[in-house]
Amino acid sequence: MSPPSPAVQHPPQPRHEVAFEVRDYECDMDHVVNNSVYLNYLEHARHKLLESSDLRFGELSRRGISLVVTRIEIDFRASLRSGDAFVVRTALHRRGRLRLQFEQAIERRSDGKLIAQAVVMGTALNAQGRPEIPDVLDLALRRLTAPAAQTRAN
Repeated sequence: MSPPSPAVQHPPQPRHEVAFEVRDYECDMDHVVNNSVYLNYLEHARHKLLESSDLRFGELSRRGISLVVTRIEIDFRASLRSGDAFVVRTALHRRGRLRLQFEQAIERRSDGKLIAQAVVMGTALNAQGRPEIPDVLDLALRRLTAPAAQTRAN
């Protein structure tokens, strides 16, 4: 088995951008954001990207569609501290018929410093727990991965 590749060489082109501010309780004893908290930031930004194409997790679940993460690679470059304002940029790519790849970058607003980069792989599961991208999801994903799908949110 070969070692994992670096997550992302360059921040993704900003298909979608979500603004955040670090809250005190997200910091560890060294007064920096705990590494596990970055996964929450990335997940929220992925949800917001999907919502920009009218895909909501609750509604998908009621239809028997579960979006799941299958792999995450993250490279930490610097630390965020309490009160830091930052953005998460997310780009979505299709990788074959069933796989989704989110390229994400976290950047501090005050100095534009790249804080972390991640590649998140996922898919959708049907009500029987098998990988499937149903038509309703496929249509929305096509809108999100089209070259003109440049969106921003706060």
